[in-house]
Amino acid sequence: MARPPSSSPPQHPPIRIGCAGWSIGSRDAALFGDGDSMLARYATRFDLAEINSSFYRPHRRSTYERWAASVPADFRFSAKLPRTITHEHRLRGCGPLLDAFLEAATGLGDRLGCLLVQLPPSLAFDARSAATFLAMLRRRWDGGIACEVRHASWLAPRAEALLRRHRVARVAADPARHGDDARPGGDPDLAYWRWHGSPRIYASAYDDAALDALAAAVVDRPAARHWIVFDNTAAGHATGDAAALQRRLRPGSGKAPTPTPHRR
Repeated sequence: MARPPSSSPPQHPPIRIGCAGWSIGSRDAALFGDGDSMLARYATRFDLAEINSSFYRPHRRSTYERWAASVPADFRFSAKLPRTITHEHRLRGCGPLLDAFLEAATGLGDRLGCLLVQLPPSLAFDARSAATFLAMLRRRWDGGIACEVRHASWLAPRAEALLRRHRVARVAADPARHGDDARPGGDPDLAYWRWHGSPRIYASAYDDAALDALAAAVVDRPAARHWIVFDNTAAGHATGDAAALQRRLRPGSGKAPTPTPHRR
């Protein structure tokens, strides 16, 4: 049964900023240093990447191990649970699927910092099935967990209490579907922000006012860790938006850093 690494937990910076995936368009190339791969180049600027491809198809453990070897020791990945678990099985009877996913994904070693559970919009909160699933997940993984809920029933106090009990952060999403899901919830130690693009989801860039508002919300939100992911990748805006937010929250980060080798 797959479990997180037994080494001591890594020291997290309070704010991590990155993208869903690590594609680099030509217009953003100057933001990054050199590297042996696109992921290695991406990691010269950002310290977080969300693995969304794991939602659609399984990856070999050796693939995760290669990704881990391409980034610095303080870099972290968030890996998205497969849709077979969240959308097809709808969190029920999926222990073997979860074991297979974790057996591969833990090839990231201590660079795997969080698991992302994105629920289908049609999945209403059911206390019994949610509690069973989260307990099963916690038995297998003691690291960060973030859940993007998309049905309004998951914003009720009973659901919030269950997420807190299992140390699961409720994702703060933009655009929000139900108002309260614009703000982080669940585990108070992890604030996980996913910005998908607005007004055109996945496609629109964010203007200065939106990025200023996000930066202010992050600063004002008490949490041990903030993970901020831009998912507006369809037209290539995620990278630029992440860099723009980085400049707001980390003054002096406007130039591409000098690359360093990360081979093991």
